[in-house]
Amino acid sequence: MKTPTYFILALMGINLLAGHARAEDATTPYKVIATTQLMGNGGIDFVTVDSNGRRVYVPRGGRTFVFDLDSHKYIGAITNCGGRGVAVDTASHHGFSSAGKIAMFDTETMQKLKDIDVGGRPDGIMLEPFTDRIYILSHEAPSLTVIDPKDGAVVGTVEVGGAVEQAQSDGQGKLFVDIEDEKKIAVADVRALKLITKYDLGATAGEPAGLGLDVKNHILFAMCAKPDVCVVMNADTGKVLATLPLGNGTDGGGFNPATMEAWSSQRDGTLTIIKESSPTSFAVEQTVVTKAGCKTSSLDTKNNQIVLICTEHLPQTATATNASALAVMTNAPAGQWRGNRGGPGNLDVLWVGR
Repeated sequence: MKTPTYFILALMGINLLAGHARAEDATTPYKVIATTQLMGNGGIDFVTVDSNGRRVYVPRGGRTFVFDLDSHKYIGAITNCGGRGVAVDTASHHGFSSAGKIAMFDTETMQKLKDIDVGGRPDGIMLEPFTDRIYILSHEAPSLTVIDPKDGAVVGTVEVGGAVEQAQSDGQGKLFVDIEDEKKIAVADVRALKLITKYDLGATAGEPAGLGLDVKNHILFAMCAKPDVCVVMNADTGKVLATLPLGNGTDGGGFNPATMEAWSSQRDGTLTIIKESSPTSFAVEQTVVTKAGCKTSSLDTKNNQIVLICTEHLPQTATATNASALAVMTNAPAGQWRGNRGGPGNLDVLWVGR
């Protein structure tokens, strides 16, 4: 049967509109699309997005706050489970918070399960997908402590030297780790649990904090502070391919393979978006205004959105009423809120997208 002309034209129109929408999506600038505020107390460091479980985790003041990744609403807090950052293993429903003692918790019940003793001075934390193990990144030896997420057992360590900040896995057996005080990227073998080599970021680089990895094209993006630049590097050879400017105070970043963009979050309230047009072509695409202090970030791979965190402290004249209100919110004694690092104030969680 011959297809009617009007039907063909209608299909052509739909296809043209779809193509136009895709083009618009690719060129539409990033912006802050949602902000959630929650009163609390204490300092913050990393934010962790669990794209599979659709949650956001933020350790602060001796507990870890949990938010819904889609509705942006506050879900609750995991008590006696603070620290720097969080890693989640979806298969076992276990989460881990990086601190002097690693806190292991159940992601479904949001209850702490136990503490795990590790050496060093834990900072960053991640789930390494090739081995499905949790890696604790430390500023003192041992550099990397490896944990089995099923039971929390320590299965080994890797020494790479220096103050380790953040890491990225290629999913094929290699882990790339930025070493802040050495201005280098370490390459580790996650099967043999040993250091392979180190790449020097060069004389113009600052101290690496955030790290992105384009797995397909073997490109590293090291977000460096003091000076604030992104050093783009070949992940196979360590050759520096480009150096791009960032905002002031970078402390987080990554790479989104769906958009072929790297990003860096900065303390000065900016988010730098870097476009990889080809394996040899890189440029700053946009500088997004976020909020002062939002220097760490994480990626929602489903919605291609970047989640950032920062705090807004209450005035020094905050009264006992403020402390009591905070205590009621978190089911903690009012006295617990006095003297914690960071002081009382809002925790701001920002969602940035197109």
